[in-house]
Amino acid sequence: MTTNINLPIYATLAVIGILGPIFFPAYTLSIAFLWVMVIMASTWDALGGQMGYNSLGNITFFGIGMYVSAIVQVSFFYEGGVGEYTSAMGSIKPEFTDAEYFIGLFLGILAAGIVGLVISILFSSFMFGLRGPYFAIGSLGLAIAAAEITITIDYVGGPSGILMPLFPGDIEFRSTFFYSICFLLAIASHILLRWLFSTQFGLAANAIRDDEDKAEAMGIQTLSYKRISWGIAAFFMGCTGAVVGNMIGFIDKEVAYPIPTFGIFMVAAALLGGKGTLWGPVLGAIIFHIIKDAAWTLLLGFQWIVLGIILIVNIVYFQQGIMGWLQVKFPERFGIVIDTSTTLVDSQRGDDAR
Repeated sequence: MTTNINLPIYATLAVIGILGPIFFPAYTLSIAFLWVMVIMASTWDALGGQMGYNSLGNITFFGIGMYVSAIVQVSFFYEGGVGEYTSAMGSIKPEFTDAEYFIGLFLGILAAGIVGLVISILFSSFMFGLRGPYFAIGSLGLAIAAAEITITIDYVGGPSGILMPLFPGDIEFRSTFFYSICFLLAIASHILLRWLFSTQFGLAANAIRDDEDKAEAMGIQTLSYKRISWGIAAFFMGCTGAVVGNMIGFIDKEVAYPIPTFGIFMVAAALLGGKGTLWGPVLGAIIFHIIKDAAWTLLLGFQWIVLGIILIVNIVYFQQGIMGWLQVKFPERFGIVIDTSTTLVDSQRGDDAR
């Protein structure tokens, strides 16, 4: 995308990100979840859009990140450990100092990202032996298995879940604090992906998407590229899960592994905006989140019908997404040069023949 298109978009997003909580303080957490959707859709697209490996299991790392963060936050500053903390089902409520809470939180977020990255590397060895719909179903099975295994582990609360440490501040500052982290994570993920896919990595990723066998024949180490893309998604999903778990204040299977909701929403947002593009997932996430919140507020009881209609129209009639349509309609604004020389030569030959 050319610079003259990038600058207005960055300026608009900066205004929304900075002024949104100021002008709409009652919607601070809602806007925070908008940035969560941007992170989810953008990191999903790193593998699903750029490489054609449609994962339905990225939510696995989101849930693992929540639990890893909880373990770090509690065990670092509570002598009884997480097992004792969760065994009382919330009756034990140790008080953490401000320093202990914030140190534990940031260590928890970092640990959540690292553990997510490590797990993605461990599972990638056999997961990337699957292609097409088999990879999609396999990744979904990974998320379901992780959710079911989690509730069997009493150390992390089992089916009862974990009550997260209490935020040491007033409610207004709490919302702004977690909002800021979500916004910064969205910026960091976008900058990393923008840089990564502007390098030779982007060409290799698209080669894998177009024809993986030919890419391998050309000497491209496809497994390494796929691991990097999935690892980036896993890292940011783990960090985001840690932040969301603290925003909500309580985690259990349904909160940590929202497969029917956010697990699908991130894919739907990327498709709506236009997968395989830098800005498509961002734009799709913003529009999808706004429609979703409006449907849940104004059309309660019919919200799933609204989202279902969007998905059907998008998949059946609008597969290229918003950015794909814009690039076809206005190619020059996106730095796309259309070579018409062949068409002109062919046309002239046709005229001569007639």
